[in-house]
Amino acid sequence: MKNFKTSNRLQAVPEQFFAKLEQKVKKAASNADRPIINLGQGSPGEPAFDHIKEALKEAADKPINDKYPPFPGFAYAREACAEFYKREYGVEIDPEKEVSLLIGGKAGLVELPQCLLNPGDIALVPDPGYPDYWSGIALAEAEMYMMPLIEENNFLPRYEDIPEDILKRAKIMFVNYPNNPTGAMVDEEFFKETIAFAKAHDICVVHDFAYGAIGFDGKRPVSYLEVEGAKENGIEIYTMSKTFNMAGWRIGFAVGNPSVIAALDLMHDHLHCGLYGGIQEAAAAALLGPQDEVREQERMYERRRNLLINGLNEIGWKVKAPQGSFFSWLKVPEGYTSEEFSDLLLEKAQVLAAPGIGFGEHGEGYVRAGLVASDEKIKEAIERIDALNLFNK
Repeated sequence: MKNFKTSNRLQAVPEQFFAKLEQKVKKAASNADRPIINLGQGSPGEPAFDHIKEALKEAADKPINDKYPPFPGFAYAREACAEFYKREYGVEIDPEKEVSLLIGGKAGLVELPQCLLNPGDIALVPDPGYPDYWSGIALAEAEMYMMPLIEENNFLPRYEDIPEDILKRAKIMFVNYPNNPTGAMVDEEFFKETIAFAKAHDICVVHDFAYGAIGFDGKRPVSYLEVEGAKENGIEIYTMSKTFNMAGWRIGFAVGNPSVIAALDLMHDHLHCGLYGGIQEAAAAALLGPQDEVREQERMYERRRNLLINGLNEIGWKVKAPQGSFFSWLKVPEGYTSEEFSDLLLEKAQVLAAPGIGFGEHGEGYVRAGLVASDEKIKEAIERIDALNLFNK
C-alpha cells in the first residue's frame, strides 16, 4: 500500500501533547494492578445539565434542524451569546457583527492565526500555556515568541521584556486567565495594561476565557471585554465545555472586534458550513437559562481544590493553591524533571499528573493536576502518593 507524503504544513504541526499523554496512560493501565487515577485530563467529569440536554432532545424533533443551518449560525444563538455577556459582564455585544459561533473554543484558537498571520509574522504566546495555540501558528506558517509566565511574577507576562524587533513583527497575542495550566487569575489593571500594550504595537489580543466561570476564594474572573477599549484590539473566546460540561458537544463562541469576527466567520464558511441547529438550541438554553448549577459547580471545584492542596501539604508535598480554573500547578520535588516525576507517579502510584514541560519550556519543574476527578478519587490519589514516601511530613 502506497504511503502518501503529507504536506510540509502538516509536518510542521507540533506533536499533540494530550494525545501522547493519553497513549501513555493506556500503556500504563495495561500493566497496572489497580485503576489509574487520571488527574492529568482537562475534560469535565460531570454531565451536562439536564435542562440543556432536554433542549437538545426537543430540538432534534424540529424539521428545521435537519437542514443545513445558516453559515454564521442562527440569529437566536448569536443573540444568546450577546445576552449572556450583557448579563454576566455588563458588556454590550452586537450579535450580528461581534459574535462568531465556533465548533468548540479550540477551533477558534487554532483557526485564528490562520485568519490573521502570514509567513514570517509572529504570535506572542504564554509559556507555559495551552499547547494548541502552537498548532494554529504552525498551520499559518508563522512564528512564535514565548512570553515566560513565572511564579515570581504571579504567572503574568512582562510586556516590557519583549524585544523591539519582535514587536515589529508581532500581529497577535494569546492570553488566558483564569490560566491553564497555572490556575492564576488577573484583575482589570492587567487588562488595562494589555490593551495599552496592544494598541501601541498594533497587536490583536486573543483572550482565551475557557475557565471564566471558575474563580476561588470569592474572586470573580474578569472578562477582557469588561475593560474599556478591549474591542478596539481584541476578542475573547468562550467555550461551553467547562462552564456547562458540554465538552463533547463542540461549541463555543468568539466575541469582540468586528473585523476579527468577520475573518473567523469567513474561515468557518469554507471549513465547517455551520453547527447543527440542535446544538445551537442547546447552547442558547445553557446561556439564557438558570445559572445556579454553574455556581454550585464552581463551589465543587473549590472544595476539590482545598481537598487536594491541603492533603498534599499534609503529606509533605509543599504546594500552592490555584486562584481559578480546574487545575492545580504543583512544583515537583528537587532532583526530578517534570516528566520524570509524572512518570514516577504514573508507574508507582498509578496517578497521572501532566508534566509541565508539555506546556512550554517554563513549565519545567511543575506538574498539572486537574480537579475533575471525584472527591473520593482525589483522596485516594493523595493516599497513593503518600505511600511512596517521597516527602518529609
